[in-house]
Amino acid sequence: MLRVDTEQLLERVVSGDAAARGELLQRHRSRLRRMVAVRVDPRLAARVDPSDVVQESLAEAAANLDRYLRERPLPFYPWLRQFAQRRLIDLHRRHVKARRRSVTRERGSIGLPDHSALALADRLLARTSSPSLRLRRQERSDRVRAALAALAEADREVLVLRILEGLPTREAAAVLGISEVAVRSRQVRALDRLKVLLGPDFLEGEP
Repeated sequence: MLRVDTEQLLERVVSGDAAARGELLQRHRSRLRRMVAVRVDPRLAARVDPSDVVQESLAEAAANLDRYLRERPLPFYPWLRQFAQRRLIDLHRRHVKARRRSVTRERGSIGLPDHSALALADRLLARTSSPSLRLRRQERSDRVRAALAALAEADREVLVLRILEGLPTREAAAVLGISEVAVRSRQVRALDRLKVLLGPDFLEGEP
């Protein structure tokens, strides 16, 4: 049986279906966990359970769900994602104050934890048997990381949203506050720029 989609659940919630409220929030738990995993610094993860971040975000969203249903400012998941994003920002700020060195500086110039930077590099690396590109994984990842650092932040962010978080174009557009056409344009521009920096045979095709 096909799973009820988000829009159907929203309609059921509006009609007063209490069970649908819980299902609506819980169906996106795994997506929020992926988002937190992509964004959270490992040093924060050692102090804070990512599951707690997700649970607290869902609880806050539940408390604000009626207002969302009245206003519908965004598609549902981008709206829900904001609660997790704000909690991560707050955790980073508190972590920065508690340490001598800032998380931002420690995380490097592309604004991603190392594990996420490597994951993005791996997703972008071409699977090729060309002898000239038979480099060790770390060497290749370092090259992609350096190329990502050379991108404009807006272009890099669209790659993170689309490739690592797996957001469809519509949701990425809502998160960024731009049109779907602009999302596609930024993604193409980012990949074209990477091909200039790395060479066209170094990257996979457009995701």
